[in-house]
Amino acid sequence: SPGGALTGTLRVPGDKSISHRSMMLGSLAQGRSTVSGLLQGEDVLSTMRAFQQMGVRIEATPSGDWEVWGNGLQGLQKPDNALDLGNSGTSMRLMSGILAAQPFAVTLTGDHSLSQRPMQRVLTPLAKMGASIQSAENGRPPLVFAGNRQLTGIDYALPVASAQVKSAILLAGLYASGTTRITEPALLRDHTERMLQGMGVALQVDGSQITLPSGRRELRPISIDVPADISSAAFFLVGASIAKGSDLLLEHVGINPSRIGVMNILKLMGADIEVINERQCSGEPVADLRVRYAPLQGIRIPVEQVPL
Repeated sequence: SPGGALTGTLRVPGDKSISHRSMMLGSLAQGRSTVSGLLQGEDVLSTMRAFQQMGVRIEATPSGDWEVWGNGLQGLQKPDNALDLGNSGTSMRLMSGILAAQPFAVTLTGDHSLSQRPMQRVLTPLAKMGASIQSAENGRPPLVFAGNRQLTGIDYALPVASAQVKSAILLAGLYASGTTRITEPALLRDHTERMLQGMGVALQVDGSQITLPSGRRELRPISIDVPADISSAAFFLVGASIAKGSDLLLEHVGINPSRIGVMNILKLMGADIEVINERQCSGEPVADLRVRYAPLQGIRIPVEQVPL
């Protein structure tokens, strides 16, 4: 039988992309960062465990928040064993940028699925910066970082639309001499840029070009309430839009312009979605979303609204 209406108030779990980055950049900052609303999925926990193995103190508080006691950009320690990232491609791609610049050798590995995924699109720009990274056939994990490599900034046009590759280059650029400049082929999610700017990095964004100038770089600690994940909220946006009698409030949802394609498409179809209490949270746009049932119509989806 048909289900009922969706009513009430809901906060879906925290944004996965921002959760990963809060653990990584908090670990590279100097001092204590606090993170609330962290998505405690297995992929994010893989990132967390990897930095713990490199000497970063990361602890849950009685209130359910997390504290990350970073030791600065130069404060990571050589782990005793290879860092097993499970099934997290995000962890492997972004951490490659960080580990390419460390003074110690380290190996990144993962489960069978992750070991089948090619990483060459990340390894190529890092090699251009001076990194020494060995991989299995066709750029697949495990990835072996030689360490003790001085990186140099590059001017790089992304050949594919990948926010993870962009982020890996930016993270390596924190350690590189000279300027790092990236040109992206389309609007990509920009969580890394926003968080770096919030931590005091003089990152410049001009249209499709992101520039990390030369000079001394340090990350100051952050306090962040991770927005609810728009990707998880999408199911409820659709459900409330098509179930008669629905009136649902989704709280503290991240509405980064690079992530709201689903909301834009639903509105084009006639969905009744109201953006309430729009605000900034640690550099990210956040709002409460009220969605009510409305008759939808088929449309031709604009290509610019398809997420990359």
